[in-house]
Amino acid sequence: MRTTPERVIGDAHTQASPLETGPAPLKRSSLMAVLVCWLLIVFDGYDLIVYGTVQSSLLAEPGWGLTKATAGTIGSAAFLGMLIGALLAGRLADLLGRRRTILACSIAFSVLTVLCAFAPNPFVFGGLRLLAGIGLGGLVPSVNALTAELIPDRWRSAMATLMMSGVPIGGSIAALTGIVAIPAFGWRSMFLLAVVGLVVLVPLGFKYLPETLEHPASADRSDRGPKTGFGSLLRAPYRGASILFAAITLATLFAWYGLGTWLPNLMQLSGYNLGSALTFALALNLGAVAGSIVTGWAGVRFGTMRTAATAAALAAAALLMLVSQPPVAVVYLALILAGVGTHGTQALVIAAVASRYPEQLRGTALGWALGLGRIGAVMAPQVGGLLLAAGLGVSSNFIAFAAAAALAATLLGVLVRRERTA
Repeated sequence: MRTTPERVIGDAHTQASPLETGPAPLKRSSLMAVLVCWLLIVFDGYDLIVYGTVQSSLLAEPGWGLTKATAGTIGSAAFLGMLIGALLAGRLADLLGRRRTILACSIAFSVLTVLCAFAPNPFVFGGLRLLAGIGLGGLVPSVNALTAELIPDRWRSAMATLMMSGVPIGGSIAALTGIVAIPAFGWRSMFLLAVVGLVVLVPLGFKYLPETLEHPASADRSDRGPKTGFGSLLRAPYRGASILFAAITLATLFAWYGLGTWLPNLMQLSGYNLGSALTFALALNLGAVAGSIVTGWAGVRFGTMRTAATAAALAAAALLMLVSQPPVAVVYLALILAGVGTHGTQALVIAAVASRYPEQLRGTALGWALGLGRIGAVMAPQVGGLLLAAGLGVSSNFIAFAAAAALAATLLGVLVRRERTA
């Protein structure tokens, strides 16, 4: 019988554990832990998308003197922090434990996001966004690694995609909140809401999050399976898949976070007012929520990588529809489909990584893919701003984001072909 590269990754060194065998339902404690993890991802999504909702206000802030290019640079700051955080926290989660890493990241990004509301100038604001991004970037791989250890193997892929639905739900909350809060209270109020995470979600994390990985100091290293460094990801049998996962994540996050950062401003430049522009952002995020559910089901039914390739191609086609400046109804449809495709693809890739690496490499592998993938998230706001500053117009952004989604679809096709020829 043939064994696909994906399945080799999943099974090469992993031994069956009580969490992955038998039909027994999840314990209540595990369900509560998963729920808290999901709520933290929702808040992560809010903090990521909130910059896009206030960007137009920052461009008009007296005394700040922001241009579209510098606004793009500030937008990139949080994603640069996320790159650092993902690479560090994934490794720390494997070495020190998921619970400690998740709680530290949650406290850090909540406090730093609140402080953004008091930033006196764009330099302080950008620095705070960079530091908050470290916590934001560290949270996702750590949460996914913890959840993968709590969920039976047969549910793991679907649960990973549902877990990532928290990101666009958080983005939807940011867009809805911005429609009301920004005109009434100003852009600073959007960052003050991060205090909710600090006073509500962090205490819930202390109460319900378990520690699932034995501390390395007390473990017999001979029983801990393969080495857990990043170097292990670049050796057989993981090398090819590790490189492709990182490249696919880079392309997908370029499209997703480029849209998340610039969409409200792009729609305002197209002639819509702030309220209408934020409803377009809401459509994108609601599409992403639907994408997490639909692609999760389709991934189980038709295969993770095949579904992800289809979703990425759908996103590319939807974004190209926007170039022709179609009627408003078509714009909403295209943005919903773009949300389904971009976020759905990324959720499936995270599910694949969480399922296909052995337990002691899982956090490191997620940190690798999401960390290097954040290069795309760092680039996207800057590229979007530079394209606008160069006078290339709104369509240039949609073309750039569509090209990234098409690249992701192509690389996913390479993974599918690797399955067929193995």
